[in-house]
Amino acid sequence: MAAKKTVYKVITALVAVVTLVLAVYIVANRLGLNPDYDFGAGAYYYADIPDFEKIIDTDVYEAKLPYFVYVLLFLAWGALMYFLWKRIDRRK
Repeated sequence: MAAKKTVYKVITALVAVVTLVLAVYIVANRLGLNPDYDFGAGAYYYADIPDFEKIIDTDVYEAKLPYFVYVLLFLAWGALMYFLWKRIDRRK
């Protein structure tokens, strides 16, 4: 049992380190930034880009289901995650 916990700790630490290294790499190489839209730190927030709605094609995505279905799916996903988290906490 102790060996299993050690393996999980090592895997968790490895995933955390890899994630941080990749994040630094992405920021250092300015990946994902569009050079035509240089708005500083706000470049990641589309609300800061003037006339953003003219840049994208809003007709590409159209919801096929009524809005309440998406709300119910969101709430169901939240409930599922809550109960899974409770179950995981109970095991400790």
